[in-house]
Amino acid sequence: MPWPAHSTQPGAGKPGCIVLCTLNAKYIHAALGLRYLLANMGDLSDRTVLREYTLARDPQEMADELLALAPAIIGLGVYIWNVRASTELVRQLKARNPGVRIVLGGPEVSHESDQQSICAMADHVITGWGDVSFPKLCRALLFGPQLLMKVIVGAQPSLDQIALPYGHYSDADLAHRLIYVEASRGCPFKCEFCLSSLDATAWAFDTTRFLGAMDSLYQRGARNFKFVDRTFNLKIEHAVRILQFFLDRLSPDLLLHFEVIPDHLPDRLKALLVQFPAGTLQLEVGVQTFNTEVQQRIARKQNNERTESNLRWLAQHSHAHLHADLIFGLPGETLQSFAAGFDRLHALQPDEIQLGLLKRLRGTPIARHTLAFDMVYDPEPPYALVQSSTIDADTVLRFSRLARYWDLVANSGRFTRTLRLLLLGPSAFAAFWDWSEYLWSSTRQTQGLTPEQLVDSLWQYLTAVREQTGETVRTALLEDFVASGARASPKCLRGLLPPYAPIASTAKRALARRQDQHLKR
Repeated sequence: MPWPAHSTQPGAGKPGCIVLCTLNAKYIHAALGLRYLLANMGDLSDRTVLREYTLARDPQEMADELLALAPAIIGLGVYIWNVRASTELVRQLKARNPGVRIVLGGPEVSHESDQQSICAMADHVITGWGDVSFPKLCRALLFGPQLLMKVIVGAQPSLDQIALPYGHYSDADLAHRLIYVEASRGCPFKCEFCLSSLDATAWAFDTTRFLGAMDSLYQRGARNFKFVDRTFNLKIEHAVRILQFFLDRLSPDLLLHFEVIPDHLPDRLKALLVQFPAGTLQLEVGVQTFNTEVQQRIARKQNNERTESNLRWLAQHSHAHLHADLIFGLPGETLQSFAAGFDRLHALQPDEIQLGLLKRLRGTPIARHTLAFDMVYDPEPPYALVQSSTIDADTVLRFSRLARYWDLVANSGRFTRTLRLLLLGPSAFAAFWDWSEYLWSSTRQTQGLTPEQLVDSLWQYLTAVREQTGETVRTALLEDFVASGARASPKCLRGLLPPYAPIASTAKRALARRQDQHLKR
């Protein structure tokens, strides 16, 4: 079910109200973009309501609830993960109430809007920033003069003209959901696979103003802050003040997430990062590729040696949970060169390596390589690579399975000891590739695999195929399985498992769940 409207939204249910709506992937996600719009509605605030749903909801049910509010305007946030369901929702809304004005916004409809059925059904599309353009459009639709333009290029005001959205996080949001915040917008880099490559530069909110808003959230009980800045450590003075702010407010349940530039980690930043205790800080590091030829081709500027040095330092000296990203399928990348990059990254010992398949996001310059490298993409979201001149379709499928298995075995944290045995050899990637092929051939599953199935499959593979000693493998599997807290009994461990012992207290158990939930996103 949707979340109730905020108590400061008296316009709910009154004819002619404005509804801000989106479909989140999961309940734990809270739409920062909608809250920005709500905060900037000005004199229309008292007739504006916010409605969030998840992808699990039936479009007809959502349409019923939205139309029951008697809206004049529905503003819908459209993203790559919700465009299919959003298209059906707009179809339902327009079929049952053609008079309601549908206004679309978000990255998915900000480019190639003339090619999308959802845009054809809507009344207006705002591309780019909507903070001031959406309220302006609503005033024109409600009071005139009527606008004839269907596609409106969103105006980009200075950041000091934008009202901050954080007061529109409810107490329930603070208690149960990820709180998305941003200290800056934009990105100065031009990596062609990313929509941020279209930005002119990066812009930082006034630090004092931003930290005042963070203090208000903290005083209300917020402890889970996920920064959406693309380049948190771009401006060191700005980053230092923010880190010091949270160091001054350390608590056992504080959780912070930052995306950082991998080759830009001066000593001032290091001196603060080492002060955060374990379980508090996650750093997302977009390495993407170590292939210098591919980097140059896609306009990615990255000092690989400095990136290695910084990641090694973070792994050895900080308590941060390191989440590193690699992209498979970039133009000119081969399976062999990707494997070399994976091995190089894995040797630095990040806590997670996120393996992503290249996607042709609408509007990104990566499309300019399509002909030269015979890039074929799925025409449906998320527009993932199907094949290229250097990676055939079968290899892409096999990689996709490997990425899923890597999440289950490596990124899950359930097989820390066993993973060391699994990756033995000159190439960690080649070792895991072989395991992935074995697991697929023996199960034909990428979904629905239980921890118990994985334990038994690992036992069979490591002892029968890799010919490792049974005692060594069983000891590693037993220690991992017990540490994971799983309760069932894999066949290879029957008679060896101790009685299940839950975490000592409810408070500790709840904190462990929150930390795990935060660190896996």
